[in-house]
Amino acid sequence: MSLLPPGMRSLGCRVVYLCRDPKDALVSRLHFENKAFPGTDLSMDRCFSMFCKGFSPYGPFWDHCLEYWRESMARPDSVLFLKYEEIKSDPTQVVRKLAKFLGVPLTEEEERSGVAQEVVRLCSFEALTSLQVNQVGRVHFSDNIVMSNSVFYRKGEVGDWVNHMSQEMGEELDCIVQHKLEGSGLVF
Repeated sequence: MSLLPPGMRSLGCRVVYLCRDPKDALVSRLHFENKAFPGTDLSMDRCFSMFCKGFSPYGPFWDHCLEYWRESMARPDSVLFLKYEEIKSDPTQVVRKLAKFLGVPLTEEEERSGVAQEVVRLCSFEALTSLQVNQVGRVHFSDNIVMSNSVFYRKGEVGDWVNHMSQEMGEELDCIVQHKLEGSGLVF
């Protein structure tokens, strides 16, 4: 929240924050860095070490999440805190929750006609990754920084960290995150 423009609060903007399990977030970050910045060749060991020490472009993972978590507790009408795992487990319910948060709850007619399910279908990982713009399109961040849209997509799976790091690494990261989030009510 501290990285957003100061006027966000006074303008009455609503913020939807999406996070994911720290282990999966680490694996996603590793793959993103290596795809987005060819030649980086960031190893899992190096990425794990940096992540555990809190090195990240936007600050430590746990601080980032906690800031939005606390804000969502203090201002639930302005900040919605979602977890990727929650979306994957019950996407239709999350569509309803999001619509209500944005001030446009689904009507009875929309519920009957399956609008929530259609939104889920249109926004599914499979649908988004199959769009031509996400397969061949590019994002221009500046004159010399251009990225393929495909770098923003990988697998979209929950728990894929087990295929990329050891059980010991997972347990170590769980302990670090649990300690950092202690007393906040936020758990992964």
